[in-house]
Amino acid sequence: MEKQIIYYDDELNNEFSTAVIEAKRIDENYIYIHKGIWKKFTHFFWYRIVATPLAFLYMKIYFGHKIMNKKILKDFKKSGWFIYGNHTHFMADALIPSMISVPKDMYVIVHPNNVSMPYLGRITPSLGALPLPDDAKATKNFIRAVEQRIEEKNGVTIYPEAHIWPYYTKIRPFLDTSFRYPIKCGVPVFCFTNTYQKRRFRKTPRIVTYIDGPFYPNKEMSGKNQREELRNRVYNTMVDRAKMSNVELIKYVKAGEKDD
Repeated sequence: MEKQIIYYDDELNNEFSTAVIEAKRIDENYIYIHKGIWKKFTHFFWYRIVATPLAFLYMKIYFGHKIMNKKILKDFKKSGWFIYGNHTHFMADALIPSMISVPKDMYVIVHPNNVSMPYLGRITPSLGALPLPDDAKATKNFIRAVEQRIEEKNGVTIYPEAHIWPYYTKIRPFLDTSFRYPIKCGVPVFCFTNTYQKRRFRKTPRIVTYIDGPFYPNKEMSGKNQREELRNRVYNTMVDRAKMSNVELIKYVKAGEKDD
């Protein structure tokens, strides 16, 4: 089978998701945390009864999914934490965080597209979606929600690459902006790297997820330098882990460069 080739010109901003969604505006009226009993029940129902077992079955059957080094999270049951991952599959990236955090709840910082889809967009908040805000007032609510979920000793997932590159086997450069959250909350940072590995009898590769950490900010540095230094340690760890991929379904070529 001939390998698909995708050309890109901007590693930070190019998006290759095929979904066409009109994102709704996340303003001060968007409610990040519902306090009613009914909303707590729907979170439990969709997250624990429906999504978690279906995620496990889908990932295991379709991708033969394995999580490596999950034991390092056991010492942090009584603490909230942030975890950063590479963004390479529209479905797997939605499911893997909850599998990493079990039995802890996981919340995921997402693009507003994820809460704007017909029907499913009404469910994703119950599954832990925290959409990025569109204005200053909404930003205050967003940050308050993130801090509350950490105080509740939950996990928060961030995809710092921001855009989906399907089946990409390397780590794209990403900004240090999102690393201000763990520094402000004073909690540890982990990362997970999804790799694609050959399977003997199936064309669909196995996804093997490697977890690394904990990482802590260097408090002797200033705020900006803390973010940059913490980002670099996480990034370099993910780059090393990404080398475990040994199959490439899609080849990404920078525009203007030769396809080897």
